[in-house]
Amino acid sequence: MTATTDGSTGAVTPRAASASQPIDTTAATAGALDAAARAIQRSTDFLLAQQDTQGWWKGDLDTNVTMDAEDLLLRQFLGIRDERTTRAAALFIRGEQRDDGTWATFHGGPAELSTTVEAYVALRLAGDAPDDPHMAKASAWIRDQGGIAASRVFTRIWLALFGWWKWDDLPELPPELIYFPKWFPLNIYDFGCWARQTIVPLTIVSAKRPVRPAPFPLDELHSDARRPNPGKPLAPMASWDGVFQRLDKALHLYHKVAPRSVRKAAMNSAARWIVERQENDGCWGGIQPPAVYSVIALHLLGYDLEHPVLKAGLASLDRFAVWREDGARMIEACQSPVWDTCLATIALADAGVPADHPQLVKAADWMLDEEIRRPGDWAVRRPRLAPGGWAFEFHNDNYPDIDDTAEVILALRRVEHPDRARLENAIGRGMRWNLGMQSKNGAWGAFDADNTSPFPNRLPFCDFGEVIDPPSADVTGHVVEMLAVEGKAHDPRTRRGIEWLLAEQEADGAWFGRWGVNYVYGTGSVVPALTAAGLPGSHPAIRRAVGWLESVQNDDGGWGEGLRSYRYEEWRGHGASTASQTAWALLALLAADERDGKAVERGIAFLAETQLPDGSWDEPYFTGTGFPWDFSINYHLYRQVFPLTALGRYVNGDPFAALSGKSSGKLSGKGS
Repeated sequence: MTATTDGSTGAVTPRAASASQPIDTTAATAGALDAAARAIQRSTDFLLAQQDTQGWWKGDLDTNVTMDAEDLLLRQFLGIRDERTTRAAALFIRGEQRDDGTWATFHGGPAELSTTVEAYVALRLAGDAPDDPHMAKASAWIRDQGGIAASRVFTRIWLALFGWWKWDDLPELPPELIYFPKWFPLNIYDFGCWARQTIVPLTIVSAKRPVRPAPFPLDELHSDARRPNPGKPLAPMASWDGVFQRLDKALHLYHKVAPRSVRKAAMNSAARWIVERQENDGCWGGIQPPAVYSVIALHLLGYDLEHPVLKAGLASLDRFAVWREDGARMIEACQSPVWDTCLATIALADAGVPADHPQLVKAADWMLDEEIRRPGDWAVRRPRLAPGGWAFEFHNDNYPDIDDTAEVILALRRVEHPDRARLENAIGRGMRWNLGMQSKNGAWGAFDADNTSPFPNRLPFCDFGEVIDPPSADVTGHVVEMLAVEGKAHDPRTRRGIEWLLAEQEADGAWFGRWGVNYVYGTGSVVPALTAAGLPGSHPAIRRAVGWLESVQNDDGGWGEGLRSYRYEEWRGHGASTASQTAWALLALLAADERDGKAVERGIAFLAETQLPDGSWDEPYFTGTGFPWDFSINYHLYRQVFPLTALGRYVNGDPFAALSGKSSGKLSGKGS
């Protein structure tokens, strides 16, 4: 049951369409509307029941077993690994192993070498024997793929900590990097915030080159009896790869001759940088990898495990653990309460929950409390910009992000909060901060402005995932949509964002999705933004997007797209239907005035028919993106919030038609 506006239990009835946006139901079947209304009721009940008493929502965040393996390796390195944690982590890791002995980075994905190496080593720590059938399968596959030598740099760093790999055979990353001025190539602010927070502590680890006694050998993971030289042939000197390969060789030489005083000072400066960015809960940036490497780096510099900084850091890592009913322990790479809460608020409001509903007001209160009012690393490139906005996690005041800020504003706009001045002031600060974070090309990245240096990705050290934060269509779309709702559709800065989006449209009509999988997500983010800003449904860009979405709809009426689309063209818009991706496609089609179309009717039917009796949806597929292809995410709440939003807009219409550019004059935009 759900709570009514007076706090009692009872059903929430979807609101009628607003008078300013009448809904023509003549072309829609009564059956589809009835099915959607029933699905809305069940989903609303389910989602309201998931809210924490403090006002937030948070779904589990699934990634892959490297999080769990590295957690055990950290505990082994620090000498704090215990039997209960080891047993629970091993139970989870074994449960993720496939029949061929390998591990993947996403559901149904291909076997991945580095992930399999790390999982294997973790199970060895847990006591699994090399000749156990599941272990023998894994080690044989690893050898067939080239062994440890073929794994990524980060995997070999973990192995080097125990002498299973040679530090000399790893790319060099000197702590003197901390001294590079902000205008100099490869300064730490050229890296995306997630990479920056990881690389700074790793410069200390790279300089110290620690080796703790290995509890067992790993000879079975080498492709032959020797440790092969992992060095690659040098690329031509005239190429960027050739330049950076030679730079790495020079840095290896520098490691041997670096003045001790300079190196010590650089490591101390890096340590101060790390400590200054520790959050109140002990973590760093609200994400697990920087916390792990920061703990190791500071420990190597003499911080003992009882030091307040390390004690808080280790305690924060325990909060990334999700204990399951079967006794398994899964480590989340991150936690997403702000993101989940704003999306849940939008979904419930669009589904017809009254704007003054106590649970929506409580959610708004919690989001308002989470507003960030102090500068962070973003101020390096925007020193005169006043702070404002929201981060993704519970505690991450150094790195508010542009995407969350836009969506939180859209969520707060849907709530009738009793302290209107407080709400308006927070929205105003967030909007101004988002506008100030616009990049030179008119678009928006996730955390920084103009974080587009081509050099970090060239470093031999950076062989895994994205290390810069360039603007993306999905983030830009969310910002444009927010600005339109805030009456800024005709602002020159909004127009620049619109022009960038139109220029970024793919030839087939889709948009690339940086933070969600993939073209369905990008298109589902951009089309509602463009129409909110005033582009008519008849605009050529909108028609091309509609045509593409209709062309990739599955036979069952849903939409799906596999993560392979980040690497293989033939996967664009193709994959098993999922609730979240179906909802993204529907949000685009509904925004494009396709409500009465057959594609929308079939998509709504898919959501209604696949809903579980408790009002939720099942979704094993990963539809969230950390790094395209390299690091994928299954946000457990995506399968709940996005379908409810789409169903709500199907029944109730666009909640902001009267506020956005749709009612304030059409924009033609370039590309028409």
